[in-house]
Amino acid sequence: MWVFGYGSLMWNPGFAHSRCEIARLEGYARSFCMWSLHHRGTAERPGLVLALDRQPGARCEGLALQIAPGQEAEALERLRARELVSSAYLERRLPVRLADGSIVRAVTFVIDRSHPQYCRGMPLDRQAEIIAGAVGGRGPNTEYLFSTVARLAGLGLRDPELEWLSERVRELISPGGE
Repeated sequence: MWVFGYGSLMWNPGFAHSRCEIARLEGYARSFCMWSLHHRGTAERPGLVLALDRQPGARCEGLALQIAPGQEAEALERLRARELVSSAYLERRLPVRLADGSIVRAVTFVIDRSHPQYCRGMPLDRQAEIIAGAVGGRGPNTEYLFSTVARLAGLGLRDPELEWLSERVRELISPGGE
């Protein structure tokens, strides 16, 4: 069983895996299009987390993680408890292309566009302001952004939008920042 990670699952999967491969998912874009009321924000001060939003011609590069043999049921239970806490994500099994060209079907969590936590189209400056100030049960929203950008960079993957957000948030939170 494979899982596609495009955000925190890349740097904190929370389950044992036997393989980890750079992978690409076609037809979806990674963006901060989901309000976080639990993990990286609160109902009073929501944060933002990444979600996969279906978009023709889009693609998202991340990691395909193969769950360690015999650990599938436990890993899936942990993933569902973590990712489906508010039902804003939909669990799908989608084809992802590994770096060697092979295709595997991976458990993938995508945004439910009808859910109230969906917030597509927010300007990047506004996203940065929210991320700079939000904190939830799993910690600061900034940690989520910075760790994701660092993991992508470590893999040699670029996401210009996330890189810009990371730089802007660092400016906002630095002493004397705006």
